[in-house]
Amino acid sequence: MTILWTILIGFVVGIVAKFLMPGRDPAGFIITVLIGIAGSFIATYLGRALGWYQVGESAGFIAAVVGSIILLVIYRLVARKT
Repeated sequence: MTILWTILIGFVVGIVAKFLMPGRDPAGFIITVLIGIAGSFIATYLGRALGWYQVGESAGFIAAVVGSIILLVIYRLVARKT
């Protein structure tokens, strides 16, 4: 159930992160949502490693947004160079 909740949060976070990032986005909707899901997973596991979350808890909304924005910035840098 935790994984499903993380995916659901990541879906919403991907959409929110796309609206928060200014400028032209080389990624489409699906790529952005996948980056949001990945950001949510990264925030969850990084939070567990740092002791912010217990096993069975997913990352909070703000932590997932921050993780997704970081991944979107990295994706834009990589997509711009290719």
